[in-house]
Amino acid sequence: MSKITIVGAGLVGLATAIKITQQNPDHQITVIEKETTVGKHQSGTNSGVLHSGIYYKPETFRAKMCRVGKAELEAFCEEEAVPYEKCGKVIVAVSEDELPSLATIYERGQANGVDCRLVDKAELAEIEPHTAGIKAIHVPESGIVDYPLVAERMAQRLQKLGHTLRLGTRVTGIREHQDAVTVETDKGEVSSDLLITCAGLQSDRVATMATGASSDVQIVPFRGEYYELKPSANYLCRGLIYPVPDPRFPFLGVHFTKMIDGSVECGPNAVLAWAREGYLKRDVNLRDLSEAIRYPGFQSLARKYWLKGAGEVWRSFNKFAFVKALQRLVPDIRANQLVYTPAGVRAMALQSDGEMMDDFAFRDSRRTINVVNAPSPAATACLKIGELIANKLPERLG
Repeated sequence: MSKITIVGAGLVGLATAIKITQQNPDHQITVIEKETTVGKHQSGTNSGVLHSGIYYKPETFRAKMCRVGKAELEAFCEEEAVPYEKCGKVIVAVSEDELPSLATIYERGQANGVDCRLVDKAELAEIEPHTAGIKAIHVPESGIVDYPLVAERMAQRLQKLGHTLRLGTRVTGIREHQDAVTVETDKGEVSSDLLITCAGLQSDRVATMATGASSDVQIVPFRGEYYELKPSANYLCRGLIYPVPDPRFPFLGVHFTKMIDGSVECGPNAVLAWAREGYLKRDVNLRDLSEAIRYPGFQSLARKYWLKGAGEVWRSFNKFAFVKALQRLVPDIRANQLVYTPAGVRAMALQSDGEMMDDFAFRDSRRTINVVNAPSPAATACLKIGELIANKLPERLG
């Protein structure tokens, strides 16, 4: 029997623990989480989409793990009575100049084994009657799920198996020894044979703490703000309505997302958050903000995308500008049909040259495995990511 410590009770951390127990039930696992609930940050504040894997470059971790991970997560939901729905998705081109990018996405979907097809304007109107577009990709297997409930069920399963969740416990230091690793917390020390960190918005800091070496990437937080349709306007969206993403910009653009409770979210934009956990415009953490704006990678990104970024900020403070962006996809939508809903924060891993790290990434030492980047579709692929990490353990513990 070996002792394993996992830092972070988001979906990736919890799914990793689940996979370790499946491979070796004798391992003793302790999950440490600074919040008092599981899945509070990116795992619990995302759009709730079960991604198909259509966007990702073939042969990347994201492409490979999304497909298998989605099927595994759906099976987990059925076992644990977590509601999910394959509501379908359309990626909509509204102008001729978007057609080449739409074709590229379709080709990726075909290469990745995604169930998808091209539809014309007439067929698009049958799928999403209120959507404007000249051509679209229909992805019937895309779905929605209650990710906070998924995290709760994972935590409950771990506890039933006798493993330990230490919530409300903040990591303050990590010491790696020849034959063990010690995690210092504000509630005492935890020693184990191996440490796995899945710290999300704090992943670069925790990885540096674990390895003693400066990270080659830095997390820069971007807040995604949403509106929600009033129930009387939910008829405007049947499933998931996405634009063709601008290939020059590292975000998908504002879209419509049917939620598992039947509501419809509209957004997000993407603005620099003034705190790594800055869900409100007024949330400011001087350390987080200073690190972000002084980082050469962010400065390079800002120079490259300043005009696009200015538009995102404008939509953040101007509801009618936000509505105008939404009307490209659904022309009938009106400002009085929208109410503000809580935002999410995305952990963007930036390299020093300003390039976004666009795949899952790990940084390991002898006694630690550190997830330094887990972008979307990490929630969908969490069980497959957990399996990849669990597969490393026999060699590490041998």
